Amino acid sequence: MTVNKKTLVTGLVTAVPALMITASGIMKLLGSAEIRDAMSKAGAAELRVPLGLMELAFTALFIFPRTMKLGLLLLTSYFAGAIATDLTHGKSPGPAVMILTLVWIAAFVRDRSAFLPAAPAHS
Repeated sequence: MTVNKKTLVTGLVTAVPALMITASGIMKLLGSAEIRDAMSKAGAAELRVPLGLMELAFTALFIFPRTMKLGLLLLTSYFAGAIATDLTHGKSPGPAVMILTLVWIAAFVRDRSAFLPAAPAHS
């Protein structure tokens, strides 16, 4: 069984942010002391479980081709909120910006129409 290079690259580019966000969602659900402390400092301690579930659900939508654009929209909104929260609490938004950038790159590689208008059909 041969996998062409484009399929392999697309899979890898998608897997990296998806795994990072999935790990973050699972860590929020497990709620270690470190996660609880960080969420408390951000003023979102009571939202730990819903935020973890959102990360998992939005990532699942992003992974599947039929719902990729919806997942992209939801992940963009989620990480925009994370960036705003980081900025208003004096933290670096770097990690959220990095993950969001990886999501955008993956979406662009998978389906450019998520960012660019579809090419007009030639008659």
